[in-house]
Amino acid sequence: MLCKLSIKNIKKSFKDYAIYFFTLILGVAIFYVFNAIENQTVMLQVTNSTRNIIKLMTEGLSWVSVFVSFILGFLIIYASRFLIKRRNKEFGIYLTLGMSKRKISMILFIETLIIGIFSLFVGLGIGVFLSQFMSLLVANMFEADLTKFTFVFSSSAFMKTLIYFGIMYILVMIFNTVSISKCKLIDLLHGNKTSEKIKIKNPYLCIVLFILSSTALGYAYYLVTVGVSELTTAMELFKPILLGAISTFFVFYSLSGLILKIVMSIKKLYYKGLNSFVLRQISSKINTTVMSMTVICLMLFITICVLSSALSIKNSMTANLKKLAPVDVEFYKTYDLTSEEVEHLWQYNENMIEDSKISMLETLKKLEIDLKDFKDIIELDTYSIDTIMIKDTLGSYYEQAKEKYPFLRYEMKEEFIKLSDYNKVARLYGLEELSLKDNQYILLSDYEGWIPIRNEGLKKHTPITLLAKKYYPKYLECQNGFIHLSNNHINTGLFVVPDDAVNNSMRNTGIFLANYNVEKIDEKKQVEEKLNSIENHPYSAFTNLSMITKLFLYESSVGLGAMVTFIGLYLGIIFLMSSAAILALKELSESSDNQERFQMLRKIGTDEKMINKALFQQIVIFFMFPLVIAIIHSIFGIMFCNYILETLGNEKLLQSIVMTAIFIIIIYGGYFSLTYLCSRRIIKERR
Repeated sequence: MLCKLSIKNIKKSFKDYAIYFFTLILGVAIFYVFNAIENQTVMLQVTNSTRNIIKLMTEGLSWVSVFVSFILGFLIIYASRFLIKRRNKEFGIYLTLGMSKRKISMILFIETLIIGIFSLFVGLGIGVFLSQFMSLLVANMFEADLTKFTFVFSSSAFMKTLIYFGIMYILVMIFNTVSISKCKLIDLLHGNKTSEKIKIKNPYLCIVLFILSSTALGYAYYLVTVGVSELTTAMELFKPILLGAISTFFVFYSLSGLILKIVMSIKKLYYKGLNSFVLRQISSKINTTVMSMTVICLMLFITICVLSSALSIKNSMTANLKKLAPVDVEFYKTYDLTSEEVEHLWQYNENMIEDSKISMLETLKKLEIDLKDFKDIIELDTYSIDTIMIKDTLGSYYEQAKEKYPFLRYEMKEEFIKLSDYNKVARLYGLEELSLKDNQYILLSDYEGWIPIRNEGLKKHTPITLLAKKYYPKYLECQNGFIHLSNNHINTGLFVVPDDAVNNSMRNTGIFLANYNVEKIDEKKQVEEKLNSIENHPYSAFTNLSMITKLFLYESSVGLGAMVTFIGLYLGIIFLMSSAAILALKELSESSDNQERFQMLRKIGTDEKMINKALFQQIVIFFMFPLVIAIIHSIFGIMFCNYILETLGNEKLLQSIVMTAIFIIIIYGGYFSLTYLCSRRIIKERR
């Protein structure tokens, strides 16, 4: 009998809580899709290095899944709370008719079990289907060969999904049992008729709280933008985060009371249409609304920042490669090593001292590297001296810089390059060639964090002394340029000086740049495999030679970009879905509780159009209020993320923000539309 009653209850409430079922199914599907990536990549024809990156990505996704399971578990328990509240009167009638609380708990147990099995298998079915499209996305990101593409079912993701969601549903069953055991009959029968008391009634208190919380928020915004240099430790980084979270709560707390008072004071607005009814509806649930609004706002804020930053990193790194890795290979090594310097190398060998005294070409010859494999060869050196460090080139600005940016290393030696050598590199890279007078220098930099600091030193006309001669800046700001291959902006400062400003006694690093003497990608990979084998050459232990290639940078960039993108999408979708689902479930519960109030409006002659408009306005306020505050937070949050990740570039930041907005419109807007349609149907029903 209890089983039949449970099935009947599910059928009866299915339409009212379609969003709950939809969220469970979507959560299961997303969980399976992202945990099945590892099995989907088995059939991809990729290099070993790419496969290692994919393995690292899947391990990261596994750890993220643990966190996601907590979020989804909270969401399910939160939803169950409103489901039980919606059925208070039903449970009260059961108790009145003589049914024990144990049997009511059993009804909920059976319902949760049926819902769990239904959502699990429907969600898994959808997940298996969607995972095939995820295979295409993974293959596209890693440029894999799809000629052997086959349908893949991930048994490990299937079992992980069953276990994780099984644990969640068990917790829900325990929660439901405890909730029913604590219920009182009078509360069950009349719970839907009680509204929360409005504690905020003093407008002056609201004004004070709003000013204080807004000021605190402004200070948090300052810390993550203008004052970001003050955040020198991990603990200091938590200060604006904690301050922002607490301030957000009090912003909602104060505005909830202020808006009602302000609108009530504007009689024409307050008594227009059903505005008074809408405001009273909102204020009647003010206490729970404030807390849920704060949580949802912070989740939306995290979603926007995570999605925007993740997509920006992937796009920027791909765009960077075209500009920052213009040739196929770079070898570099340090000259004239001392015993102390050799001891600090990860692979200690005294013979490295001897190798550091010979030229780059001699080292390559000892490693039996065939120069016939290369074309467009450029060999050059960079220079440095102990007496010229970063602090020396900043001039009188050094003291200010040290106070403003205390975490930077100002004792690092500056690096110099001959004008003729740089112009060779510029021609090879397709950069603008430079010119100098015999007493001038040009400072090159592409690292956004250092450029403002360097510019301040240049504005002081700071001279540098090389071989007893002074040189002055040709430009009072940094020029864009670099010499090392990279997938991000790493040049913090490189001085271009006349050829006679340096000599071999100042030689610091030897650099060898070249393209492969083949054109096809497969042939280039063969050359690269040959170069990678030099680590097994006997002489490799006697040199500090390092190698970096365009193909390696490309694979690592694509891998890192894909990993960040997938993790960002995973967290972003879950957070966005959870935020919208919490609001939707709360609004559906509110609509169910307020059926009698809407019926009263009909009895006094209010037409259906005005009622629907009032309902629409109420739902718009609940959905837009946290979103607007989250967007304001995100403006400063994205600025902070951009500062942290500035070496990766922000060429595609606007595109990432647009894509994030599309995600919000589809998911958040979709939940909003479903909530309005379901709520409109609920308030039309007669009890």
